[in-house]
Amino acid sequence: MAEKKESKQKQVEQVEEALVPEAQGNFVYLGKKGAMAYVLAVVTQFELGAKTVIVKARGKSISRAVDVAEIIRNRDSGIKVEGIGIATEEVVTQEGRPLKISSIEITLKK
Repeated sequence: MAEKKESKQKQVEQVEEALVPEAQGNFVYLGKKGAMAYVLAVVTQFELGAKTVIVKARGKSISRAVDVAEIIRNRDSGIKVEGIGIATEEVVTQEGRPLKISSIEITLKK
């Protein structure tokens, strides 16, 4: 039973790694780096003139996305959380099986 759980966990991690780019446009996709790396990415987006930045994360990175949004909100009173969206995304593993992964999008506005 423990082997099945570990195997499923490994599949989730492999799928997350394959699907997580760093930053595109006004989106910041969270992966396995520390929260401060993503805080810097969001702050950089705002400094480049973005009015809104969307922080996206899947699976285990969801709590890190919340941390990033809160760090930014607490450090800069001009940035507010405009919206939060949650969803379940279905992806296909390397073995061809469907896998459901929770995701979150946090919209920050300056």
